Amino acid sequence: MPQVEFHHGIGDKQAYACRLLRKASRAGVQLVVTGDVAALQALDRLLWVFDDQEFLPHVLSTGGASLPERLHATPVWLSDDPASAPGPRSVLVNLGREVPPGAERFDRLFDLVSSQPDDRQEGRARWKAYAARGWEVRPHEVKEGATP
Repeated sequence: MPQVEFHHGIGDKQAYACRLLRKASRAGVQLVVTGDVAALQALDRLLWVFDDQEFLPHVLSTGGASLPERLHATPVWLSDDPASAPGPRSVLVNLGREVPPGAERFDRLFDLVSSQPDDRQEGRARWKAYAARGWEVRPHEVKEGATP
């Protein structure tokens, strides 16, 4: 049963996700980021340029594509199917609009919700769905410019 950290009030979800992934990577955490393909592609592009002093190793796997085994150890895995990510990954970051499929396989789930009204409404529905499953949900309000 995952512990859900509900980060809400985010101004720029993509930039916030980059900072969160950098922090997790520095701590040696291997994780999966999920969402729709367009959001994952945008995050993939941003991860290449968001910090000109550092590179965050990541791989993009969408549509059930099979990637070479040498990439399976990559710390950050971007996938529209989080259950298919290889290896023991204990953390899932959700950029998507729904409860991610296979979320129960992870120990910890970060659900990122922007300050946009439609994203907030969808976030409320996910919160209720997590709680209905009996998962512990912890709110974390993000202040402008805050780091994860």
